[in-house]
Amino acid sequence: MTSSPPGTGTDTAPAPAEGAAAAPAAVAAAAVRPDGSADGPARGRGPLFLGLLLLGAAALAAVVVRADVADPPFQALDDRWHTWMGGPHEGPFAAVASALDWFGGPFGAVVPLGLPALLVLRGRRVSAGFLLLAFLGGNLVVVQGLKHLVDRPRPADPLVRVDHGSFPSGHAATAALLVVVVGALLVPAARRRLWWAAGAAFTLAMMWSRTWLHAHWLSDTAAGAAAGAGAGLVVWWLLRPALDRERARLRGRVRGRRGAAAHSAAGAGRAG
Repeated sequence: MTSSPPGTGTDTAPAPAEGAAAAPAAVAAAAVRPDGSADGPARGRGPLFLGLLLLGAAALAAVVVRADVADPPFQALDDRWHTWMGGPHEGPFAAVASALDWFGGPFGAVVPLGLPALLVLRGRRVSAGFLLLAFLGGNLVVVQGLKHLVDRPRPADPLVRVDHGSFPSGHAATAALLVVVVGALLVPAARRRLWWAAGAAFTLAMMWSRTWLHAHWLSDTAAGAAAGAGAGLVVWWLLRPALDRERARLRGRVRGRRGAAAHSAAGAGRAG
């Protein structure tokens, strides 16, 4: 009985085909989004479903309030909360509430005007379009549309200047919408869970300030937060593929510049 020489015959396992060896790498690459986080072949629909759920809740509340603006089913809860917010309206609470009133008013109007221009200058045109579409759609279409539809009277003697229509709260909507937009554009995916928690606390503080200033009923602020967050999530889902492509393109540009700088530095070192 003869044995095959080492490295020949049955002693040597067949080498894997080049295509088979490259398949796992190709699958792994396909499972990674341009921003570096894992994803399946299709974008997740979680933001869309949550956004539609929040918008639906705000719309349902609007229908309920419109049926009886003077005494909706949850007016007793609104009255009790309004009593708890009776004062005294001074000291640090007044300072915090006034700062939040300014943040949701004049500052809230500057963000959708100034920040898109800055994003365009930095080559982020898709991000600028996302911000504009989210704020215009959330504030002008959803919030103002519901205000005109419901036209609910505000609490008596508000402590700040207010416009018509108490339902829903535009300040609460702006706060929740800003949380979604900043989370989508500026916060890395790995840190978004912490950002959502901080954003929820900020939105709750805005809701408190509007009721503490007697500018809104409690239900107004809840509906406003739902409408703002819902609008932001839906627009984010619609533009997410374009935002991912823009992010990948900008990262590639940065890597290219770093590579060119490193190559120039290495060439200068050899010349020296």
